[in-house]
Amino acid sequence: MRTIIFATSNQNKMREIREILAGLHLNILSMKEAGIEADIVEDGKSFEENAQIKAETIRNISGEIVLADDSGLEIDYLGGEPGIYSARYMGEDTSYHVKNGSLIERLNGVPDEERTARFVCAVAAAFPDRETQVVRGTIEGRIGYEEAGENGFGYDPIFYVPEYGCTTAELDPEKKNEISHRGKALRMILPILRDYLQAE
Repeated sequence: MRTIIFATSNQNKMREIREILAGLHLNILSMKEAGIEADIVEDGKSFEENAQIKAETIRNISGEIVLADDSGLEIDYLGGEPGIYSARYMGEDTSYHVKNGSLIERLNGVPDEERTARFVCAVAAAFPDRETQVVRGTIEGRIGYEEAGENGFGYDPIFYVPEYGCTTAELDPEKKNEISHRGKALRMILPILRDYLQAE
């Protein structure tokens, strides 16, 4: 079975990735599971650039096919914040409960129609002998007034999806993977991976 490394140590993210890519019958390892430790400097100016930096850094170390994502929350009323700094917003060691509370506070008094936001996910596939490919998936929604739901992580409890009448943290995992930014981006990278694997 062909091994692919996903350049993350986030177990929540790895669970989602394995569920979405289950049909490929690949051995998908996190960096930790692959025995790779690397201090990756994410100094790109976009989600796409950061995903590519992560994927190519780990590809250069491992020589394997490497996938990496860079994802985050863009809130229109806040000029796109926290954006590419979503993981580092208020400090990397700050809990998401505190981060979510801060964002809700900053939108205090802002009406529904101005609370528009989106989750963005760029996924890069770095190959040993082919140019890196990068795709982007998004999901549109708005910021809720309080945290709700236990199924997600990060900013999921405050990201309200009007057509489902709940936050992404209240969706069951299968539905969330179907409509999420990460689910969309990973499904876009699937045919690129298949083409590569078939050509080997």
